[in-house]
Amino acid sequence: MRVAVVGAGPAGLYTAQSLVDAGALVDVIDRLAAPYGLVRYGVAPDHMRMKSVVKVLRKPFTASDAGFIGNVTVGQDLSLADLREHYHAVVYATGCPLDRSLGIPGEDLTGSIGSGRFVGWYCGHPDVAGFTPPLEDPGAVVIGAGNVALDVTRVLAVSPDRLRATDVPDPVLAALAASRVRDIHVVIRRGPWHARFTPAELRGLGELDNTRVLVHDDGTLTRADPAGLDLRQRQNLQILREWSAREHGSGDRRIHLWFLRTPVALRGDDRVHRVVVERTRVEHDRVVATGEQDTLAAGLVVRAIGYRSGPVDGLPFDTVTGTVPNERGRVAPGLYVAGWLKRGPSGVIGTNKADGAETAAAVLEDLPHLSDPAHSATEHLRRVLDQRGVRHTDWPGWLRIDAEERHLGSSRGAERIKVCRRGAMVRLARAAHFAST
Repeated sequence: MRVAVVGAGPAGLYTAQSLVDAGALVDVIDRLAAPYGLVRYGVAPDHMRMKSVVKVLRKPFTASDAGFIGNVTVGQDLSLADLREHYHAVVYATGCPLDRSLGIPGEDLTGSIGSGRFVGWYCGHPDVAGFTPPLEDPGAVVIGAGNVALDVTRVLAVSPDRLRATDVPDPVLAALAASRVRDIHVVIRRGPWHARFTPAELRGLGELDNTRVLVHDDGTLTRADPAGLDLRQRQNLQILREWSAREHGSGDRRIHLWFLRTPVALRGDDRVHRVVVERTRVEHDRVVATGEQDTLAAGLVVRAIGYRSGPVDGLPFDTVTGTVPNERGRVAPGLYVAGWLKRGPSGVIGTNKADGAETAAAVLEDLPHLSDPAHSATEHLRRVLDQRGVRHTDWPGWLRIDAEERHLGSSRGAERIKVCRRGAMVRLARAAHFAST
């Protein structure tokens, strides 16, 4: 029983673990040379405890029943047909890699970016190696009401010294140290009781050195009725009410929380200079524009309003939900999905464990009835990649990258410093291959 899992993030690795536990032989294929997906490239660097989940995610590779094939893009280096020739079943767990857009004038101006690009920058993602967001102006705007919006805000406000012991690349630390950003405006379309961030993330803003938090309340917080709210919403409301009564913290950097504001336009010549926001109110759970507008000065705008998937070659796609239509992960016999591609961008990292187990169950149910592939060895697939000039990597190659990152980190008192550039990662991973040839 041979299964290919496309995507080495939490969804793919939890699925792979369930399949390996049931006796299947699994290859996890990823377009990057490093595994762990969103845990490595999406979790904020100061969330060290959350990153420790890699100790669980690496389990499929500790036995010989799972292999890693990195630096391979399915749909480019390999087709779905190629995979079907080598595996009984194929599971796609490629997530939601695209930022949602606002659909407002000026969104394409320089200085306006999606949170995926900004998060990728401070997490050392190879796709944005060499990119630095504009941090020259004193004002920045973050649009969104979730934990990602607060992560972006915290990184913009935090003292770089607090990140030295994390895996943040040195160029990111240097850019944050030189940053002139002093006012970070968090623009939230709905009311404080609708915010999706957790109380822990919210409190984190109030624990930053040299930073004040200002909650701009126009009566919304005092009018809010906690009856009917869940525990998370009540805790958020309590924190915000305390902060709205007085300035929280001290220092020359300010975080402004604006509720019931929606961006309607970005203004500037060749780059963003201002953000026009319209005041809103909630009527019968609907957001209604009031016509009153304010302008916020900003040289950087980060939209953290969610992510979406794009169509995958060979799979049906629902453009409304941004998912692949499926039944418990089954798209068709021999073809499956897991994670965000299956259910949309929802849940936390741990949500993928049950999700992956459900998809694996569908695969295992179908396996006895699936046709044998034409080729039954991973080595054959690697020879195909060699013939196509694809510089693919493997699990021992990742361990060489891991060792180099830990070595780099020791010079800064950090557990690791990420190697960011794809070429450098591939050279490290394939060092033994070069030595043997």
